Amino acid sequence: MANSVLVASPQSLPGSRRRRRVGEKISRRTYAISSIGTFVVLFALWALVTLSGFVSPLFLPSPVAVAERLVTQIQNGQLASDAATSVYRIGAGFLLATVAAIPIGIGIGTSRRIEAALEPLVDFVRYMPVVAFVPLTILWVGIGDGQKFLIIFLGTFFQQVLLIADAVRQVPRPLIDLGETLGLSNAQILRRIVLRSAAPRIWDALRITLGWAWTWLVVAELVAATSGLGYRITLGQRYFQTDTIILYVIILGIFGLITDQVMRFIGRRVFRYERISR
Repeated sequence: MANSVLVASPQSLPGSRRRRRVGEKISRRTYAISSIGTFVVLFALWALVTLSGFVSPLFLPSPVAVAERLVTQIQNGQLASDAATSVYRIGAGFLLATVAAIPIGIGIGTSRRIEAALEPLVDFVRYMPVVAFVPLTILWVGIGDGQKFLIIFLGTFFQQVLLIADAVRQVPRPLIDLGETLGLSNAQILRRIVLRSAAPRIWDALRITLGWAWTWLVVAELVAATSGLGYRITLGQRYFQTDTIILYVIILGIFGLITDQVMRFIGRRVFRYERISR
């Protein structure tokens, strides 16, 4: 009988450091500390650069100046009004895009005929700069909220369609074959197998495009707007109020981060079966 030889791994040798595995999970506490630490470091660098006088306040105001502007905007009610207006525009424009994109994306992902008819067109339009459509949208629908909805729609709809179609295409073919073997109709296969399997990825696609919608909000409010977070940034640029610009850029980032985390949380709760299957 051959003698077995035990070979010690590098991690088990005395004094050796444990090697971190690719994609290794960490605790929620470690994750939170690392995330907060990044923001603390960036804030400290910002304060150091500005308070030391290394950069002129005209180009980069200090955190103190931005905080003072925040207090002013809260007291005069402009911040609450601008935030409410922008959230309304984001919600309406993104909802319209999502309602239209989901059935079209599912159709492209499940039917080669629909794919051949629509996907080249969607690919063609999505490469057109949305900014170039701003003058046209004003001519088409005026300067009201409808124009803002349309800009957000154009900036997110075509991306959503392609991402949703790709999510549907990733449904394993054996699952569909199994449904056909069991005698399910096409509608039942679509509802019970395709949508259930693709739903987590579709949700992730919506979460990603919602982040893009916040960037298109600024474009929508740059022209012919009298309120909103993007409008306030434009107004700050006009009067060289860099503290206002920085403040509203940070607020946009905060809103985007909040909506992203909320959608992550909802996705983890609604699609637990996807996490269990991994």
